Amino acid sequence: MTSSSDIHYSDERFADIQLLRYRLNGFEQLSLAQKKYVYCLSQATLFGRDIIFDQHGKYNLLIRKVFETIVSNRDIVMDSLADAQQFSAMETYLKRLWFSNGIHHHYGCDKFEPGFTETSFREAATSIGYSTEVLDELCTIIFDPTILPKRVNKRDGDDLILTSACNFYEGVTQAEAEAYYAAKKATSGHHSPSWGLNSRLVKCGDELLEQVYTTTSLYGPALKKIVYWLTKARTYAENDSQKHLISKLIEYYETGDLHTFDSYSIAWVNSLEGQVDFINGFIEVYGDPLGFKATWEGLVEYTDTEATRRTSLISSNAQWFEDHSPIDPRFRKKQVKGVTAKVICAAMLGGDEYPSTAIGINLPNADWIRAEYGSKSITISNITDAYNKAAKGNGFQKEFVIDAPTLSLIEQYGDICDNLHTDLHECLGHGSGQLLPGVDPDALKAYGNTIEEARADLFGLYYIADPKLVELGLTPNPDAYKSNYYTYLMNGLLTQLVRITPGHQIEEAHMRNRSLIAHWCLANGNGVVSLVKGDNGKTYVHISDYSQLRQLFAILLAEVQRIKSEGDYAAARQLVEQYAVKVDATLHAEVLARYKTLNLAPYKGFINPLLTLVRDSHGEVVDIVPTYTEPYSQQMMRYSRDYSTLI
Repeated sequence: MTSSSDIHYSDERFADIQLLRYRLNGFEQLSLAQKKYVYCLSQATLFGRDIIFDQHGKYNLLIRKVFETIVSNRDIVMDSLADAQQFSAMETYLKRLWFSNGIHHHYGCDKFEPGFTETSFREAATSIGYSTEVLDELCTIIFDPTILPKRVNKRDGDDLILTSACNFYEGVTQAEAEAYYAAKKATSGHHSPSWGLNSRLVKCGDELLEQVYTTTSLYGPALKKIVYWLTKARTYAENDSQKHLISKLIEYYETGDLHTFDSYSIAWVNSLEGQVDFINGFIEVYGDPLGFKATWEGLVEYTDTEATRRTSLISSNAQWFEDHSPIDPRFRKKQVKGVTAKVICAAMLGGDEYPSTAIGINLPNADWIRAEYGSKSITISNITDAYNKAAKGNGFQKEFVIDAPTLSLIEQYGDICDNLHTDLHECLGHGSGQLLPGVDPDALKAYGNTIEEARADLFGLYYIADPKLVELGLTPNPDAYKSNYYTYLMNGLLTQLVRITPGHQIEEAHMRNRSLIAHWCLANGNGVVSLVKGDNGKTYVHISDYSQLRQLFAILLAEVQRIKSEGDYAAARQLVEQYAVKVDATLHAEVLARYKTLNLAPYKGFINPLLTLVRDSHGEVVDIVPTYTEPYSQQMMRYSRDYSTLI
């Protein structure tokens, strides 16, 4: 029997990372056919791994291979090194590279600073056969801090393509890419596909060309394996709807046709029966500074039936929430369509969802599909459960919460209300509101992701305090929401700063969103929110009036929705640059010093379970059993051995 501590924790910790495990609660209750369905979908998920490495940077796969070869030949390499600590530093570098799917930090996007010398790296790689020519190129990439310093750069005024290391463009400027896709959208009509989503844009002479990801072109070897396992999964699908959407996804991978992807997305939204579901494809655009190109991600899931009661209540009241939203009535949807929400258990994470993953997802992203067909939202209960268990008793809240009564409120209601805010954000926030006719969904350009996340968060913040939630039995009493308000502002103003390197600004879209909301309330709340010094000299967030704070969220939500609905780029830029980006150096230093005393890792990620086939004496699969004991490095080396397709 596996203990709960074995399931949720790992003895693996390195750099700024702690690894956790998630348990497949209720997996044993699935039928054998459902388990086989999950297994085949999981294989399709794992075969996307090389794609995300390559999308994050053109040198990542080669660098990964070199370091894996170094670590796998420990005895040979150690004989070539004068200092054994250099080998240990290379191991840590490889662990970080695995975690981030490349040589840039998974969250901050800055290139890793090696803890070993160039001389030692050359000695190690030469000892296992790598040529001077290969090493000359790689050493420039690894050791020169001015070469490819950021995977995604969003600094205002820069050419965001030329200063980003992500591998979506080649020889193309920001202005050229924006003009190229603007021309495509200009002739596409209302049902325009998400141009650029599944391609690399390259310049050949004076011409721009798209290298589309298909089974017979770019990323073909990986996509062929994904299609192979999707085809096998289709034989175990729970119903015809699932079989149809898998067929559409296969067609999309084979053709690269974005109209087919839209058809697949509509089929996915409408596929509501059955316990098992999945996400597989080029979906989110956070990894592209311009927001056109999608990274590959995979998630296999099954329904957490008990917890889904909460999200079902929310989604069944979607029209009420829309009608009472504190935004201009012009921006409200007159008829909310197809809002469905589930709480799920993750069964396998892959691509941009592994090892670091979201706790909630709302798809599809196309505004016209949302408006006409609706969306599906999930919150991932076993991932959230692992995070919550890891946080218990670690001293974080005690260090940063202002006083004992507020801390008690958070300890009582924090988990419940944080989960509820995620539900509201994913189930309703992203699906709420509408663009005015003729507004380009990409009008906000590089600020679009931050504005959209702020819009969904503000929707959740406004409604978590509504008496309607007490009436529905979703919050236990009228004061529980205060726990979420406090921790949200504490995060936006103080504690998320532990993820920022001194001297840097905030660039990641979700962090910018939280900073925007918190600092706007601080600046415009007439003392409703303030930063105060305690008797111990430490800085704390103080909230003087929670009901007034809700009204601030309402005002800001109305403005953010207006910006989105009207496509007001200038206002989006002003709001983000004024409130979301800058970091107070003195406050930052204080927060980092306080956090250091807690000896915590600011980032957490997950080791996937190992799904083992159980066969009878005739070789027939009679069960599939998850185990939770595979070490991180062993899992990563196994994935590189069994799922590599592009190197």
